[in-house]
Amino acid sequence: MTTPPPPPQSGALARRLGLGDAITLGLGSMIGAGVFAAFAPAAAAAGAGLLVGLVVAGFIAFCNATSSAQLAAQYPTSGGTYVYGRERLGEWPGFVAGWSFVVGKTASSAAMALTFAGYAVPGAWVKPVAIVAVAALTVVNTLGVTRTALLTRILVAVSLLALTVAIVIGFSHTAASAAQPGAPASLYGVLQAAGFLFFAFAGYARIATMGEEVVDPARTIPRAITTALVIVLVLYALVAISALHALGAAGLAEAAAPLGAVAQTSGAAWPDVVIRIGAATAALGALLAMIAGIGRTSLAMARNRDIPAWFSAVHPRFRVPYRAELALGLIVCVLVAVTDLRGAIGFSSFGVLLYYLVANASAWTQDRAHRRYPRALAVAGAIGCVILVATLPVGSIAAGVVVLAVGIGYRFVRLRTAHHPTPLDQEEP
Repeated sequence: MTTPPPPPQSGALARRLGLGDAITLGLGSMIGAGVFAAFAPAAAAAGAGLLVGLVVAGFIAFCNATSSAQLAAQYPTSGGTYVYGRERLGEWPGFVAGWSFVVGKTASSAAMALTFAGYAVPGAWVKPVAIVAVAALTVVNTLGVTRTALLTRILVAVSLLALTVAIVIGFSHTAASAAQPGAPASLYGVLQAAGFLFFAFAGYARIATMGEEVVDPARTIPRAITTALVIVLVLYALVAISALHALGAAGLAEAAAPLGAVAQTSGAAWPDVVIRIGAATAALGALLAMIAGIGRTSLAMARNRDIPAWFSAVHPRFRVPYRAELALGLIVCVLVAVTDLRGAIGFSSFGVLLYYLVANASAWTQDRAHRRYPRALAVAGAIGCVILVATLPVGSIAAGVVVLAVGIGYRFVRLRTAHHPTPLDQEEP
């Protein structure tokens, strides 16, 4: 007879996620709006080298995933690379990782909300509907992690159905644009395409940020991360090859909604409807998982007072960091109201790539007993992150540097205040 897990301690999260739940959350994080949108700018950048760009993005994602997996096995707690950086490299690298993740994924959450609304209700209602979606999913997350996993399963199933339709149509139909030659491939263009496509892969380490809620995390988290990534790699390869078959590199580069354009090659109306529903659903799935992941990283940072300790509160019934998630939902709603999709994606990529840079550096320092993969993968992942950051638009890099400086400044001031208490703090009670 199996002994039930002990009740969670006060302030701790409950371990309720099995392997299937963890894989589903990883899939929901990756199979988001990126796959429905990233191939057009990638094709414009790489031309005939689009598939090479996909391979580069997939390889860097794999390197990052292996680093995240072996770190999560050694440190099975909430916070992901924020915790790994603190443990392996020191408090400051850990803070940079955590801050980069929170701000980058907050921007990405806004991008997912805008993408959902863009597919669901094109036109003037996009931003109001996006804000409603953020508010609704924030409430879902505060009701407990098992509800998050259940809803993610439904969203992933609908998204996979839509992508299957796009793949089948792409392989069975061809538009006139497919005969047009794409832009000549160049090294910079391929790397820039990899940077765009990396946005569609980002999400596999979301499983690691929920390490405190996974059953048998040392075994479950590495298996879930690598399994989810392999599934997505195969899926994206099929999407890319079928889209190139249907539209060609030139036609794909010009498509505002790439998979919608693939669906239109069939001449029937229903495939486009299915793709729209799938894209909107995928964006919702990614948004749901992001809110959960950011909330857990915020929880870990608040426990160490790298952000205000007020955010470390865990709901006594649902065992989730409800204050962090509610605050996050409010911030994302504000971002949706004031930004656009392109700006949100560029800013998000800057933060996420810095996060994985710290993850790879942390994995490189692990001893042989905890190392599950060759050190060379961590080195390759770190180099790849730096290269992809360099391909981002200058505006995105500048905005990322400014926000990173704000976070570093906050922590620096907090540390100085802690080391130099005021006279009132020094008075005897």
